[in-house]
Amino acid sequence: MFLGILVCLFLSLFALDAFSPGKPLLDSIREFAIHVVPMLALLVVVALSWRWEWVGGTVFSVLAFAYAYWARHQLSWVVAISVPLFVVGVLFLLSWNQRRRLPVA
Repeated sequence: MFLGILVCLFLSLFALDAFSPGKPLLDSIREFAIHVVPMLALLVVVALSWRWEWVGGTVFSVLAFAYAYWARHQLSWVVAISVPLFVVGVLFLLSWNQRRRLPVA
């Protein structure tokens, strides 16, 4: 859960490039919002994963592979974005698998 939030914060840092000198503030805010909205959706996935780990595992893993495919020509981008998404996805799936094996009290 904590790593999912950290990945969302890390990915949100890339939205800060919307602000640059000489650019009108309204345009910068609009671009910033466009970049942050997907991370807010990912935070919703993290919140759902608090109860259903398989949701986070599935969504984070699928996003990792989708981004790796989309940015396949930029290996450094794939490593910076897809690897953290995939690691969090795998950890959610491992947590879900471990919880399923625990006996119900």
